[in-house]
Amino acid sequence: MITVYGIPNCDTVKEALAWLEAHKVKYQFHDFKKEGIEAKTMDAWIAAVGWEALMNKKGATWRRLDTSMQLGIRDANSARGLMLAHTSVIKRPVVQWSMGTKAKPEKSSKENTTVGFDEAVWAARIA
Repeated sequence: MITVYGIPNCDTVKEALAWLEAHKVKYQFHDFKKEGIEAKTMDAWIAAVGWEALMNKKGATWRRLDTSMQLGIRDANSARGLMLAHTSVIKRPVVQWSMGTKAKPEKSSKENTTVGFDEAVWAARIA
């Protein structure tokens, strides 16, 4: 099963979910605004795609942060703490792809985790 992590009122998440439904791809949705993110899940994402790919420095949540807090984000550990405390600063959607895709789960979670919505990349994964 594919798990899509995000918040339901995000336009990119809405577009991604609509795309999955249009292509009849089964998924489960994890609303990290309501349900949060477990530390071990965040650690896996950081290991898979890097904290820089997960951190949304263009969004409203980032812009509302105190400047000193923004300047304090210098590495994976500081970014991890911020993203766990303020899940809205995570780029969306984060997707954990299932074994039924072209991803290779036997290799690493790097190939099973994507951030954002790219129709071409997603189409290749479900082909």
